[in-house]
Amino acid sequence: MDKYKNKYRIASARAPFWDYGCNAAYFVTICTHNREHYFGEIINGKMQLSEIGENEWLKTFEMRPDMNLWMGDYVVMPNHFHAIIGIGQNQYNTQRDTQRDTQRRDAMHCVSTTNTTNTTNTTNTANTTHTNTTATTNNDLPLPSKNQFGPQSKNLASIIRGFKIGVTKNARILNPDFQWQPRYHDHIIRDNKSFNTISNYIINNPMNWKEDKFFN
Repeated sequence: MDKYKNKYRIASARAPFWDYGCNAAYFVTICTHNREHYFGEIINGKMQLSEIGENEWLKTFEMRPDMNLWMGDYVVMPNHFHAIIGIGQNQYNTQRDTQRDTQRRDAMHCVSTTNTTNTTNTTNTANTTHTNTTATTNNDLPLPSKNQFGPQSKNLASIIRGFKIGVTKNARILNPDFQWQPRYHDHIIRDNKSFNTISNYIINNPMNWKEDKFFN
């Protein structure tokens, strides 16, 4: 465990080589504390939302028009939330350090290689759906050191932080014990094949709930 200002802290699960504000598509998973079933239950392969489970995700895009966000498939599950979210080109990531352009990245929608393929932004097709182990999360990697891009705002972390705060505020009106798990999982989507695999995983998540690693 690292120290910051002589105090122990949990190292970030984010990839230290990556600018999470750049033009790219991401797969995110956010879990409730102790995987408590705050959001509802799966009945006959379909998610039945509780009052807490009513979706706040759409507000994320309404509140941040300046970030040029786009919404992929997403799902609310009993104890977690899966989504694909894209950060488009905007005033913040076009002004960032040009150092990233020398790294020859091949992430979907954040291409700096010489051979590029145009992709079409995908809109949401699932109202309540989730995501599993089809994509490797950064928590499968050794805990990284400080992100080389330094403190970041207008990025994925700020989006997830705002979403979690909004859900928590409303959830605690109904259940004062509601908590999120402190961190979240992310996967940088590299290509269309990965994008489609993750989308299918999200869409089919309720039907596959009993085989899901988050099932309890």
